[in-house]
Amino acid sequence: MLFVGLVSMGLYAQETTTAKIEFKSETIDYGEIAKGSDGVRVFKFTNTGDAPLVISDVKSSCGCTIPKKPDAPIMPGATGEIQVKYDTKRVGPIRKAITVTSNADTPTKVLKIKGNVKPDDAK
Repeated sequence: MLFVGLVSMGLYAQETTTAKIEFKSETIDYGEIAKGSDGVRVFKFTNTGDAPLVISDVKSSCGCTIPKKPDAPIMPGATGEIQVKYDTKRVGPIRKAITVTSNADTPTKVLKIKGNVKPDDAK
């Protein structure tokens, strides 16, 4: 009887499901943009796992970048977005990291944004 219990526990352990997050791109390149232009960009991803994906936290490396995570779980096979808004009033190079925390098989993922904000007088 003990053997049957151990075998069924082993089968149950193999049936666990996992969320997986796969980004279309892990880097967004703003390129050369004008001061004060639209700083909103989107990281698109798919849950390629077989369990609902829950993004618990999204943090930026500085206050000049504001990320927004999805509120609801992303079901297996479904897509989602993480919106990032960079403050384009800050002139100069953009080199920032966004850390995504979730229940995926890789629980922490670092995304990057890069580019350059040109001053008003740059032509």
